[in-house]
Amino acid sequence: MDFSLRSCSWRGHATYAPDEPELAARLHVSTPAGTAWRCLRCGDFVIGEPAGRGPADEAPEVPRGRLLRDRFIMRFLAIERVLRGLVFVALGAGVFKVRKSQHQLRAAFEKEMPLIKPLADQIGWNPDNSKIVHFIEQGWKLSPTVLSLIAVGLLVYAAIEFIEAVGLWLAQRWGEYFAVIATAIFLPLEVYELTEKITVLRAGALVINIAAVLWLLWSKRLFGINGGGRAYHAEHNEASLLTVERSAVAVPAS
Repeated sequence: MDFSLRSCSWRGHATYAPDEPELAARLHVSTPAGTAWRCLRCGDFVIGEPAGRGPADEAPEVPRGRLLRDRFIMRFLAIERVLRGLVFVALGAGVFKVRKSQHQLRAAFEKEMPLIKPLADQIGWNPDNSKIVHFIEQGWKLSPTVLSLIAVGLLVYAAIEFIEAVGLWLAQRWGEYFAVIATAIFLPLEVYELTEKITVLRAGALVINIAAVLWLLWSKRLFGINGGGRAYHAEHNEASLLTVERSAVAVPAS
């Protein structure tokens, strides 16, 4: 898959006319249909006025090739973080609601359970052995203070997920570090959950998070791994089409 072409088909070409004459000469050509400027993302020449103008140093950073593929992966991870954060927001709000009306909900639950049992007998379900029912009954024993702390903890976790999502979506360096640290901290908890009960959802989430941590550490060269920050920035500069053309202008013709 050519991520550069796909991105240009979605967002349009990223053409730019630098003020430096020699550099501008390498980025545009004259055609019978008019002047065409080279896209800084896919490298194709596009007929028409450039999308931007100005000094080369002020040109927008346009990821290409593997860097563009990496950004696609990071945005996929960002979406997954947002969805997870929304789940925890809903859980936190639910716990707060239970805290405020704990006695009323318990009374309603105990009133309805005898009415449910005849129907449960018809379908072969025994509420007395149901883990869901036991979990709900354990919740009634918790004090409002404990429920408030649980709700706050769920909302804090949701906030962490949203911060991760923002940093990953914007492809910020701090977001990459934050995502690795925050995800790694909660990995032991996810492993512990699997020791209690293995489910497809829990196992899938653990695999995704482990893969995300390893991929970010290696691909984004975090904490000095795989060359560290110097190699990271050098890779971004080398991948820039504008940087390549500027280097060509700086080298005298033989």
